This record gives sequence, structure tokens and C-alpha cells, in this order.
Amino acid sequence: MLTNSEKWFTRAKQFLPGGVNSPVRSFKAVGGAPPVFQRGEGAFLFDIDGNCYIDYVGSWGPLILGHAHPEVVEAVIAAVRNGTTFGAPTPAELELAELVVEALPSIEMVRFVNSGTEAAMSAIRLARGFTGRDKIIKFQGCYHGHADMLLAKAGSGVVSFGLPDSQGVPASVTQHTLTVPYNNLAAIEEIFAQFPNEIAAVTVEPIAGNMGVVLPQPKFLSGLRKLTQQHGALLIFDEVITGFRVAFGGAQSLYNVMPDLTCLGKIIGGGFPVGAYGGKKEIMEKLAPLGPVYQAGTLSGNPVAMAAGAATLRLLKRPGTYERLEMLGQKLARGISEAAKKNGVAVYQTRVGSMLCNFFTDGEVVDYDTALTSDTQFYRRYFHGMLQRGVYLAPSQFEASFVSLAHTETEIEQTIAAMSEALAKET
Repeated sequence: MLTNSEKWFTRAKQFLPGGVNSPVRSFKAVGGAPPVFQRGEGAFLFDIDGNCYIDYVGSWGPLILGHAHPEVVEAVIAAVRNGTTFGAPTPAELELAELVVEALPSIEMVRFVNSGTEAAMSAIRLARGFTGRDKIIKFQGCYHGHADMLLAKAGSGVVSFGLPDSQGVPASVTQHTLTVPYNNLAAIEEIFAQFPNEIAAVTVEPIAGNMGVVLPQPKFLSGLRKLTQQHGALLIFDEVITGFRVAFGGAQSLYNVMPDLTCLGKIIGGGFPVGAYGGKKEIMEKLAPLGPVYQAGTLSGNPVAMAAGAATLRLLKRPGTYERLEMLGQKLARGISEAAKKNGVAVYQTRVGSMLCNFFTDGEVVDYDTALTSDTQFYRRYFHGMLQRGVYLAPSQFEASFVSLAHTETEIEQTIAAMSEALAKET
């Protein structure tokens, strides 16, 4: 007998491609039909069959406070009562802008957009306009949204489905996009030598979060900073995932490396569709209406989204916030490691604060190729074992897990017990 979720998903596939509005939600990488959720509260999700799950997806990162945080909900209700959109300046966008500029040391001015994809593509256009150059460098397995020029060796759902690129992207569009392995400074040096005075920007996830969680090796980020400065190129940090997740000032404050431009999203919207890009005034002032680089958006700076984002950032500023996230993340990671060791399961674990990943491989993961050594079939079985035990993980080996402030040590301990059972069943 079909569950309500299975019935819903069957109907959805008649009207939505694959039954979803974003590919990884389809469960293609892990098999089966996804649970269909109707409510979230704190650390929990509830599906239309009445099942409750401890959630470690957090809408792919934005919900650092957990689901339906009361103060965020109140801020949204108050904003909605005044109107949902004006297509004109509002006090809310200035409030959020001031919070972002205060928090991230490299940002002097910021432009709000509606998604991380929009932020990344706009930042690259700005970099090209500022430098007068065409070529960009990105890293294999790093995902910067689905803009045509950036779908070259991308991560996230592209890795899950084994696609190095996407059909429908002309070769002429990506001819100026140069891809190199993550954590490989020598490759960057070679490209700068091969294309002197042609590189507009290097764009990078300072902590790669779309091929699992892959950490920058010592001196990688500082090396990128040095090379881009030497060759007159801009350094773009894509902090759509890491911004306000790994530290209040993002990965750039954690590693003390200041990019020229930063892309943000997810957490700064407090659960609403938001993106942003920002940087030094001399660069940002090239944007219209001040300069010749055009970018616009009807819903950019939407007052409801701005209110949700500002409420979220104000809460994150409270003392002890990131210490608590670190404690919870450490406890979960330690429990997983011990459960894997107990059951003889090879796991390479990565974590920064409340952002973590468990690669089912016995080798070190430092880039796209080493991430792909993971046993995806084992992850598939493990994922469903956890789902059956009421724990919702990302339906792909190549995604991050996120701990929120709504999780307590009780939920962490329940998760570790479920992992121990699920791993034991597979060995």
C-alpha cells in the first residue's frame, strides 16, 4: 500500500519534471520516493504521513536557527502586514545591509538579489566589468549556481548524477571558464602563466560544500589571495553556504583571508529566497546606477525576506551562539566516528563548526576526484536506514549535513544511536 507521500509524488511527476523543483530533492541519487513535508518545528520535520524526523538538511543550510523560529516568524508577520513587495526602497533592506557590512570584514557595500545563483553570476559580471577581462577560474566540484558559464565541473546535484556539465550550455558560453582541482595552487599558477592579463577573477567556495564538505588545505586560500593580487585579478569567495554558518563573519574571518567580492545567500534570508554580493566600494560602485555594469531585479531587497534575514542575523549575534554550534557539531561528529569505527566502516569525516560530512571512503578527501572515491551505494543504504529511524539527512553523498541551534544534546544522542544501528545493519 502506498504512503501519502508516495501518492503525492506520483501525482507531482505528472506536473513537475521529476516531481520536484530542484533535482536533488527527487532522491534519484539514493532511490525511493521522498517524504513530502508539511511542517517544520525547531529541529524537526513532519511529513504528510505523520512521521517526525530529526532534520540535518535545514533547507540545505539556511535554517541555522531551526524551523519556524518564533522571532523570525514574528518579524515576517509584521513585514507582511505592511505589504509583500514594492519594487522600491524600504528601510528593511538598509537594516540588513548594515548587518552584513558590519559582520563581513571584506564588504563595504552590498547588493541584494534573489538567489545564490544570481549572486554568483552577478559577481562574475562585475569582476569582468571592473577588470576589463573575460576569463574566470573555478574549481572542479565547486558549485556556484546554475548560470551557464558556471556549469563546468560543478558540484552539488551535478556530482550526484555524475554529470560534469549540463546539456543546453553552448561550448562558446564556457570557453572563458577555466576549471582546476580544488586545493591545487600549482594549477592556478600555470593558468595565470598561460593567460597573462586575461583572468578577471578566481571564484571559490572557501570551504567546498557541494561535493560533500571539503576543507581548504593550509595556505590554499592565502595562496589564492596572493596570486590574484599579483596578476590583477579579483578573488571571489562564494559564501552562500559558509556565510554566517561557520562563523558570524563567514569563512573569510575564520581563515583571515579577505576576498575582493563575496557572494551570500541561504542564512541571510532566514528561510526566504535571498542572495547578495558585496565588496570594496571601488568595485561595487561600477554597478548601475553608479556605473556601467548592469544588474537589476524586481523582487531584489524584498521587504519580507529582508525582515527574516535581519531577525536571523540579530539572533546569531548573541553571545555563545557559535560556541554552542561548535559543541553540538563536535558531539555529533565524534559519535558518528565512534559508531563507524565500532562497526568497521571506513569513513573520512570533515567538519567546520555546524557543517559536516561523512565520506564513505578509506582515503583522504581533498578535492573532487578524491570525493568521488566514496562508496555511493553504501551511502544509499545508510541514508534509507537513517530515514527509517527518523533522521533526515541529505539525499546524496555529496552534500553537507547541518546542525542548527534548535538541536539539543538529546537529538544528537538519538541521532548517534540511530547511526550505530544503521551502520551495524550494513556490516
